[in-house]
Amino acid sequence: MKKQVTVAFAVLVGSLTFAQKSELKDAEKAIKKNNYAEAKSAINAAESLIGSADDKMKANFYFLKGQALYANGAGSEADMDAAIESLNMVEKVDGSNSKYSGEVNDIKQKMLESFLTKANGALEKKNFVASSKGFEKAYKMSTKDTLYLYYAAATAVNGEDYDNALKHYEALKDLGYVGIETEYVAVNKETGEEETFPSKSLMDISVKAGTHITPATKQSESKRAEIVKNIALIYMTRGDNEKAVAAMKEARKANPEDSSLIISEANMQLQMGNKEEFKSLIEEALVSDPNNPELLFNLGIVSAEGGDAESAKGYYEKALQIKPDYTDVHNNMAVLILGQEQKLIEEMNALGSSAADNKKYDELKENRSELYKEAIPYLETTLKLRPTDLQAAKTLVNIYSALGETEKMKVMKTKVEALESGQ
Repeated sequence: MKKQVTVAFAVLVGSLTFAQKSELKDAEKAIKKNNYAEAKSAINAAESLIGSADDKMKANFYFLKGQALYANGAGSEADMDAAIESLNMVEKVDGSNSKYSGEVNDIKQKMLESFLTKANGALEKKNFVASSKGFEKAYKMSTKDTLYLYYAAATAVNGEDYDNALKHYEALKDLGYVGIETEYVAVNKETGEEETFPSKSLMDISVKAGTHITPATKQSESKRAEIVKNIALIYMTRGDNEKAVAAMKEARKANPEDSSLIISEANMQLQMGNKEEFKSLIEEALVSDPNNPELLFNLGIVSAEGGDAESAKGYYEKALQIKPDYTDVHNNMAVLILGQEQKLIEEMNALGSSAADNKKYDELKENRSELYKEAIPYLETTLKLRPTDLQAAKTLVNIYSALGETEKMKVMKTKVEALESGQ
């Protein structure tokens, strides 16, 4: 009786193997005819039986399944994801030297190029969600290229797809991704601006052609702080401030010397409305990086918002000593100075018509003129550094008019008109 059961079982296994081979042959024939619907049908019929197959047959199955789902680039989004998994399974079950390795790599390369082309195309059209999905698929095709996962996360944020952005950023954090890359830069002779090239050879060609000068190789900044910051900000958008703070503190604990993380936490605290915590963190960062104009600028902002104009002015002045062409500091210094005008106007309006009041009015008017004169150099520098700053130009028109500087007012008014007309 035992012998009969064994024989019957052997016959059953043999029939299953024959069925699998038959269906896989059908799938292979359909693929050669570009009949992917028929190929998928044959694959589906074989799938329930493939668990008992040997590795050689499994590799064949996953290879054909990947081709059928990919459909030479015409597969649906869901089919593409399944195709990637199937093609990756070929190596898992049959090793890196599988008989299908060459063909699998060719298909993967085509898929990768297709995903990247679509992702970049969607990005140009500002379709960030579609772009993110494309970069995500590219990463699945080539998991060693973590840059694609970073792009998937960044574009998901731009598309406000925060669930996927968080998933990608968490994966990047777990991978220890920092994103430091070699950059090839040279100065454009015509514009005087530094430009980045995708490769050293392209940079060298431009320098040789005479369009660029001063070639250099640089290391890009780490993206670690940006990743952690975005994880925290996504938690904030969900109203989960506790997780946001925990994520930032975890990153800082792991990287205590990274001042950029302190700044990220400070900015997060500011967005939560915790101005004192913001100021404390910026001051902490300033201890390790005392000559950082960005930190001084931020301390100037929070001091100004807190009503401490003198401290704000001191921070701004120190920032300008370190970085004289810091446009935003020049602009903010002008705003800080002109912010004192309202108090003078209120005092002037509250005066009566007595001789003493008239004398006081003239004194206040003179004080207002002095404020204007103090603000002018900062506004003029702002406009010099940022020639399209319409607000700075309009403010100068008003100040020149108030001070009776008619010629300067006319020149600036012409500039305002040109900016408003887009010339």
